[in-house]
Amino acid sequence: MRQTITVRGMSCEHCEQTVEEALAAVEGVTAADADRESETATVDGDADTDALVEAVADAGYEAAA
Repeated sequence: MRQTITVRGMSCEHCEQTVEEALAAVEGVTAADADRESETATVDGDADTDALVEAVADAGYEAAA
């Protein structure tokens, strides 16, 4: 299953990498791709949406499903 969440606050490639790593650490995630230009992150797998949002928030960015 593919999910897309909104992520605000990414301003550089390092920010994208940080968000991707935070999402990849969530149970059930098989792949994660963050895009600062569109302010989104796309996640493959069967992870809980709330867990994804929480992981991004814990990494220091604003997220919403």
